[in-house]
Amino acid sequence: MNTAVANRPAQAAARPPERQDFYDRIKPLGLTPLWEELHALVPREPQTPCVPAIWRYDEIRPFLMESAALITAEEAVRRVLVLENPALPGRSSITQSLYAGLQLIMPGEIAPSHRHVQSALRFIVDGKGAYTTVGGERTTMYPGDFIITPSWAWHDHGNEGIGGSSEPVVWLDGLDIPMVRFFDAGFAENDDAKAQKVAVPEGHSMARFGHNMVPVKHDHQSPTSPIFNYSYARSREALATLQRQEAPDAWHGHKLRYINPLTGGSPMPTIATFLQLLPGGFAGKAHRQTDGAVYSVVEGHGTADIGGQRLAFGPRDTFVVPSWAPLKLSADDEVVLFSFSDRPVQQAMGILREAF
Repeated sequence: MNTAVANRPAQAAARPPERQDFYDRIKPLGLTPLWEELHALVPREPQTPCVPAIWRYDEIRPFLMESAALITAEEAVRRVLVLENPALPGRSSITQSLYAGLQLIMPGEIAPSHRHVQSALRFIVDGKGAYTTVGGERTTMYPGDFIITPSWAWHDHGNEGIGGSSEPVVWLDGLDIPMVRFFDAGFAENDDAKAQKVAVPEGHSMARFGHNMVPVKHDHQSPTSPIFNYSYARSREALATLQRQEAPDAWHGHKLRYINPLTGGSPMPTIATFLQLLPGGFAGKAHRQTDGAVYSVVEGHGTADIGGQRLAFGPRDTFVVPSWAPLKLSADDEVVLFSFSDRPVQQAMGILREAF
């Protein structure tokens, strides 16, 4: 419990009458005494209202499929079930700064083209053969792929299947919606066409920027990575190689961060993304950080101990670790986890803290 908040009623009851009278008289002028709120405004350490939580995919998937019978992707624009932190009801937020949801697209559907200033990531959870088109380039989605939609980029999604075979496809959406809402800086626009015209071949961005090389005349001004699909096959291979060649970190196992190849920084200006492997039997040490994180389980079974609350997880589950909550990860069998957080913003502000 937040003791500062819990003590407020007692403090109010103990106020001398002349102080309360003073507060009542200044309130109509839009004034309030800082000394009554300072303990909450400038806490000794983070006092997040968020709580640890887990969304088990096997429980959620039937509701996703049911939603497909209730509304089409075109009518919904984006057919998503929002993963709302239980302590933040009505805010469509999984942490104070981040949004997450599970999006479904059925065979033959198109989620129509639009754009918004919010930056978005898609992490493919279930099914294959859908696609996303960003700025005129299309990429096919496979489980474990991490895909970026940059701020103010036109994007649409479709599900044509592969080789004549179609199946429902589900991915985890991660956006900086709460951050943009905090700054009152949100804009959005619908496209005239339902789907964009594909202007360049699939794989074009990866060929230009995905091999530690850049076209000699390219001048990339965007703060977002020019690669917009980081394939799971390549990333998983990197983790497997590290596992063979070095001992796991005592806190993280084998953990890699995705990068913008032009800067070495995060692929997105507001969201950092990571992929990590925990060997079977791994029992991690406790650590905590101020960037609350959202985890998607790609492979394996294990446990996340978050501030003393033990959450058992399995493939395709999603769980959230609030800011400054101690986290210990353990693996029953080999585990792969994707995660994202608001780390780039905290680093830019100079407020990121970690404790091991």
